Amino acid sequence: MSRFVNIVKLCVGAVQVDDLIRWQAERAATLPGWKPCHVTRMWPKRAPEVLNGGSLYWVFKGLILARQPLIGLEERRGDDGILRCALMLGAEVIRTEPVPRRAFQGWRYLEPKDSPRDLPGARGPASTLPEPLALALATIGLR
Repeated sequence: MSRFVNIVKLCVGAVQVDDLIRWQAERAATLPGWKPCHVTRMWPKRAPEVLNGGSLYWVFKGLILARQPLIGLEERRGDDGILRCALMLGAEVIRTEPVPRRAFQGWRYLEPKDSPRDLPGARGPASTLPEPLALALATIGLR
């Protein structure tokens, strides 16, 4: 069985999953050739595992609520001349069951056994629980 690992990151600037989806759609529509990515200071030491089926799990207001498959890593040099890592993402934002996650800086590895399950395909944004209710249920273990 192939070994992979995920990454978890706070989705700064987005309050809900729809904000992330909208922002990425706007970027794709206005910037020719733009591809979803997240640029970070650190290159993953476990890059082969991350690229062996891992995803970037997004945290919104204390809950993991979505993920995007990690499809590549690219070097990016910032305006300040510092070399960074672009986590290249699949275009689809996949909603997950809500799982509480405390605030942290940067990103962390997330083992598959600790990763939330994808929501069934029939459940879209209209049937998602309100975030306060989802957090309360996840907190008591009823996710």
